[in-house]
Amino acid sequence: MDGDRITGFSVSGHSGYAEKGEDIVCAAITALVTMAEATINDVCGAKAKVRVKEEDARITLTLPTSCDEEETVQAVLSGMMLTLISLREEYEDYIEVLEV
Repeated sequence: MDGDRITGFSVSGHSGYAEKGEDIVCAAITALVTMAEATINDVCGAKAKVRVKEEDARITLTLPTSCDEEETVQAVLSGMMLTLISLREEYEDYIEVLEV
């Protein structure tokens, strides 16, 4: 975060809720991250930098210093954060959410 501006996110690991391929927690987070990245880059054209490390099950998205659709991008990232917090409340033993 940069003040009130969300500058990106990093998601890593597996939840351990269920076996790989049957884990609804991982599936929910994967869908959320995919929707956020697609909306930010493909719909809003923000040109965020995305790094994927398959071996660590990690995806990191970093926004540029500014973008044309800043308000929309921030709304997407705020919605993502609220959804992750909601999922954490429901599956507290399987999700950790940190704001840094």
